[in-house]
Amino acid sequence: STQSTWGPYTAFCFWGVILLKFFSTMRRLFGSSKPKEPAPSMADATRALDGRVGVVDERIAKCDQELKQYKEQMAKARGPALASLKQRALTVLKRKKMYESQQDAMRNQQFSMEQVQFAHESMRDTVTTVSAMKQANVEMKKTFGQIKITDVENMQDDLEDMMMDSNEIQELMGRSYGLPDGVDEADLEAELAGLEDDLELESSTQADIPTYLPSAPTGALEPSAPARQAEPTGVAVDEFGLPLATPSGPMKARR
Repeated sequence: STQSTWGPYTAFCFWGVILLKFFSTMRRLFGSSKPKEPAPSMADATRALDGRVGVVDERIAKCDQELKQYKEQMAKARGPALASLKQRALTVLKRKKMYESQQDAMRNQQFSMEQVQFAHESMRDTVTTVSAMKQANVEMKKTFGQIKITDVENMQDDLEDMMMDSNEIQELMGRSYGLPDGVDEADLEAELAGLEDDLELESSTQADIPTYLPSAPTGALEPSAPARQAEPTGVAVDEFGLPLATPSGPMKARR
């Protein structure tokens, strides 16, 4: 029984070892496939191109510096030295033109890549927006499923009825009691309007009185001080000691 149990297991292990050796030998002969690197994104390509453009800009600036030095030297040189400096300056100028051509090409390439990157980002934003709108649509359907238009209308009708009942109760609570017979609300309102007219007339009359006139005394009038008795000279004077005017006879003209 032990031999019959270990027989399939032994065969499985034997063939497993054979297969491992076979794959190991094939790997040594033909080699193993390397894992593929992820493709560069547009952002990575744009950054790499920016670095290349920066290098070309530095080279152009270096050529400008060399041309400036050669120009200063040619201003002082004569004869064969001047010809040699001109030849060197022409070489530097050719190199600068080559760099400028490369710079223009890379800038055009950079512009195209930026356009593609912008379009790609716009598409991703659109996909995100559509996904969010779909999710919002599902949530709004769930929310509207919990609300019925008829329930809202019934609630508004109930609120309107309750407000009307409340106003009617307030009018009932505002009624007056204990008024004499024959007195009506309309009569009271007419009398109130007459009082308002009297108050307006009184206020307009007071407004017509000049402000420079003294106001009427409100208290009891006090008796004025009696006139003083005539002095021994026989002329009557008032309380201030001034002679009183006598009505008898016309006043004599002053000389």
